[in-house]
Amino acid sequence: MTPEETARRSAEAMWAGDRASSGLGMSLDAVGPGTATLSMTIREDMVNGHAIGHGGYTFTLADSAFAFACNSYNRSTVAAAAEIRFRRPTRLGDRLVATATERSREGRDGVYDVLVTVGDEVVAVFVGRSREIGGSLFQAP
Repeated sequence: MTPEETARRSAEAMWAGDRASSGLGMSLDAVGPGTATLSMTIREDMVNGHAIGHGGYTFTLADSAFAFACNSYNRSTVAAAAEIRFRRPTRLGDRLVATATERSREGRDGVYDVLVTVGDEVVAVFVGRSREIGGSLFQAP
């Protein structure tokens, strides 16, 4: 099985049980070894009292992209830490795209960068640190 097939099958297995991401209207747009792209549109129920997109939803989208990227090797992996820096507010109707890229992976630990964009503009930068916990997402041949 190629690394791309492993990433695709890992993503399919995760997506099948990920009610949080699908319930928020996210779509899994691309996945590969150590990378994933998810997107989501800011809905009325995602706007806060300042009439801007609630930062928690931006974080959740970035966290989901991070999760799909760090699980792309068919090794069960969870977040050990994460941080986000908001660059500008999001607005009702914005289509957010989160692209996760592996920065490093050594032993059971990984570091992933996630850029969240609206069009060509970066709205948030997220860094996630992962830890493999043992087990796999699907039974490999």
